[in-house]
Amino acid sequence: MRLYFLTFLLLCSRIASGQTLAELEQQLDSLLQKQQKSEVVAGIGYGNNPAYGSKVTNFELPIVLKTFVAPSLSYYHKSGLYASVSAYYLFNSVKKPWFETDLTAGYDYTRSRNFLTGISYTRYLFADSTDVPATPIKNELFAYFYYRKWWLQPGLSVDYGWGKDVSEGMFKRETLRGNDFNIIAAVRHPFIFSGVISRTDLFLFTPSLNLTLGTANYYSNLKAFQYITRSPKMTQIMTHPGRELNFKDHTDFEPRAADITLNISYFIGHLNLAPAYTIFKPLTGTDQGIMSYFTARILYSF
Repeated sequence: MRLYFLTFLLLCSRIASGQTLAELEQQLDSLLQKQQKSEVVAGIGYGNNPAYGSKVTNFELPIVLKTFVAPSLSYYHKSGLYASVSAYYLFNSVKKPWFETDLTAGYDYTRSRNFLTGISYTRYLFADSTDVPATPIKNELFAYFYYRKWWLQPGLSVDYGWGKDVSEGMFKRETLRGNDFNIIAAVRHPFIFSGVISRTDLFLFTPSLNLTLGTANYYSNLKAFQYITRSPKMTQIMTHPGRELNFKDHTDFEPRAADITLNISYFIGHLNLAPAYTIFKPLTGTDQGIMSYFTARILYSF
């Protein structure tokens, strides 16, 4: 859908008369840069989440996409530091629809005209939901860099997730430990339009081409895998009673998926509407057909 919007918006949008591209970029930066002032941002998101219909991952069954809504609250300090909390409500869930809560802290550097960069840490809190399989990935460290001096802006992101999942078995406690590591190479270009509906609004849409390389040992919500991930069947290595259970699928670091994504942002006053659409092709596994997913956010800053 992002690709369809791209052609449509190129035809229908217009750049405000008398403004150069540099002036429009400065106007955009004044809206986006968090260093200018500290603010609180409340939002709600909408999208689809992969579910297996069973807490035990069954790779023989098709993945079902279930709709979710995600309220969030964030604080951005003018220094670039920020913190946020978000929760996820899954429709048509079997058990505990509030299946996930995310706690994030990070730093974005946007003062330079030549590049953007940032780093963040997220702690994932999962409820005991039968719709989402158990996973040890409870922590995420994510860093990104975009060089924006060229018309085509290259970017590189690094994503590392780790943690453990402890469950009480019939005779002993079982602990599942694991980690995943991914690198995302991207190329993008932002298109900026001013005065689309009113004199004070701003419209930005950014098509990007992305290639994700890494591991996919476990189910996760890492930023590197916003689309569906499906690793091969895990092999259970049994140990003596009372010891940990290690689950491995011996998956190597390799190309995982390629996608075309369009992020759209419409700013008017304190309101920001941000839909997004992704078409992606998995490069590993048995299911390598072209897939897509849609998300949208409404944000209001105070």
